[in-house]
Amino acid sequence: MDSGKADRFADSDLYLNRELSWLEFNQRVLMEAANPDNPVFERMKFLSIVSSNLDEFFMIRVASLRDQCNAGYKKPDAAGFTPKRQIALITQRTQLMVAQQYQILRENVLPDLLRNGVRFLKHEQLSPELREWIQGYFEHEVYPVLTPMAVDSSRPFPLILNKSLNLGVLLAPRDKEHDAPDFATVQVPSALPRIIELPCLRGEEEHAFILLEEIIEHSIGRLFDGRRVLCCHPYRITRNGDLSFDEEDAADLLFAIQKSLKKRKWGAVIRLEIAHDADNALVRFLRHALEASRDEVYRIDGPLNLDFLMKQVYGLPGFEHLKYKPFRAHIEPDLQPDAACIFDTLRQRDVFLHHPYDSFDPVVRFVQEAARDPKVMAIKQTLYRVSGNSPVVRALADAAEAGKQVTALLEIKARFDEENNIQWGKQLERAGCHVVYGLKGLKTHSKITLVVRREEDGIRRYVHLGTGNYNDVTARLYTDMAIMTSDERIGEDASAFFNMLTGYSDTPHLHQLIYAPRMLRERLTALIEREAENAAQGRPASITAKMNSLLDPDIIRSLYAASCAGVKIRLLVRGICCLRPGIKGASENIEVSSIVGRFLEHSRIFRFENGGQPEVYLSSADWMPRNLDRRVELMFPVNDPSIARQIEEILYASLDDNAKAWHMHSDGSYRRAEIGIGEMRRNIQEALIRRAVDS
Repeated sequence: MDSGKADRFADSDLYLNRELSWLEFNQRVLMEAANPDNPVFERMKFLSIVSSNLDEFFMIRVASLRDQCNAGYKKPDAAGFTPKRQIALITQRTQLMVAQQYQILRENVLPDLLRNGVRFLKHEQLSPELREWIQGYFEHEVYPVLTPMAVDSSRPFPLILNKSLNLGVLLAPRDKEHDAPDFATVQVPSALPRIIELPCLRGEEEHAFILLEEIIEHSIGRLFDGRRVLCCHPYRITRNGDLSFDEEDAADLLFAIQKSLKKRKWGAVIRLEIAHDADNALVRFLRHALEASRDEVYRIDGPLNLDFLMKQVYGLPGFEHLKYKPFRAHIEPDLQPDAACIFDTLRQRDVFLHHPYDSFDPVVRFVQEAARDPKVMAIKQTLYRVSGNSPVVRALADAAEAGKQVTALLEIKARFDEENNIQWGKQLERAGCHVVYGLKGLKTHSKITLVVRREEDGIRRYVHLGTGNYNDVTARLYTDMAIMTSDERIGEDASAFFNMLTGYSDTPHLHQLIYAPRMLRERLTALIEREAENAAQGRPASITAKMNSLLDPDIIRSLYAASCAGVKIRLLVRGICCLRPGIKGASENIEVSSIVGRFLEHSRIFRFENGGQPEVYLSSADWMPRNLDRRVELMFPVNDPSIARQIEEILYASLDDNAKAWHMHSDGSYRRAEIGIGEMRRNIQEALIRRAVDS
């Protein structure tokens, strides 16, 4: 980084805090829950996503800030905020967001569900017949599973599991009053469904449900015979879930990860959620027992943890008309399951896939066919997040059992997928695969598969490169791009890349693939600076990029410098963006938008005008320090002109979206795109669905 450039753009007013920027992204997700254009089951699902997003945010990001405060770390971030100040701002913003989330639930989603025959009832709303049914359900199904945990001088406060739902109870003897009530806690059994469907009575057609904790709360006295229940309220805690271990001292990385996973169950409490009307004495007791500060308490006016809406309610049969209309993803004729050998197709041309509009099946077929093909000698693949029943991993195991050389670099530091990946790794090893469990000090986040095949004219390599994971489930929910090719230059680079990952090979000199942490930062900076030079010399210059997050200070400074040189920069950043657009003397030529819609925008596309000879790249990496410095990532050029034009068309259509796009202001706030009078509604995701259906 040029020191003059660094000094010129060092002002903290030019940068946004990453945590507050992420919260603004979650706010945009929340707004989809209130958007009447979305079917009510989808709005319900967005509410659930907001809850699960906040869980991870507190477990990782807020927990890290708490650790910094406890360690006495006071250095401000690029936006000028110390860890203590960040926590205060996060608390203020999150309290408002959660209040709005539950307001949308009460005033928007639940009334719409009721109009469509889905009702959630409280115990006091039940008819005498249903109360009798509920009592029988409690006695036969629930009561035998419950375990009340008393707290007194001989029974210390129990370990409360991370993210478990519990009932806090204050008790007094029946025969006399006393000043200090006793405390007990009851975990709501996770083995039972969170929602219970009530039987239809008197010919009612609607579906009525009651929450499990509501049933337990009403009968809580059954667990404490001889005591009087003063109050009973649900509560839930979030613990520090950021794994910490010293990779330098870890003789066995796999063992170190497995050991650290257990700590998630009993890390320090980061957040206490409790019913909004909970007794103050109960809140004080829980705060003291859990060592939670006042600002870590969130009073919730509604059911705690809304992920049951997505996990249980969304999947109820008979409500497909209240969801997005399903569609069949496109598969080109020569990639169909009954088509000729996929390698014959790839010898003739490169294949471009844009998921979920293009089916993920050709990717699965690519690996499966390689596993069966007697001409295939070796398969090498990086795996970051895979599904629980992954056909890709099964195909690798089949290939190894068929005697092929199979190498899988399985990243066991993929957050919240560690256990899943460890299990897959052991299964692959049993099948005879060579499994590498990541690299010391780095996460392997690149998405690449190499197939080596002996053909009549010699050895030929086939490569799949993508922006997203080898996950057949998320490929239906995330937008990602991929290219399959037999390009010799890319094949040679792929071999060198895998040799570096699995062996002691020196840093290879690659011709087509650009990888982090050695090359990517320098190449991106050079590409941005080339546009600035072209603009200064009057040649065509522009940067158009799409990514999940933008927060690397050096890259942002390079973009500011390019903007000042006259480069037109248009950015699609789905989530965190620490760059401030539209600031005089820094970012006047930069626009930032974000699309939040039916699918999670996940592809990374970088287009540089290059003086009228545009270059288009796809990548697994966002423009973040972790991706550029602490991960193994890949960026690769789109060499096929027709594919490059397709990607450019999608990129520009995304920038013109006026249905699901949000435009960023220089203060970090966002406004929803507006449809002008007489202007057509442009929804890029809907347009691509129509194209897939038509084809």
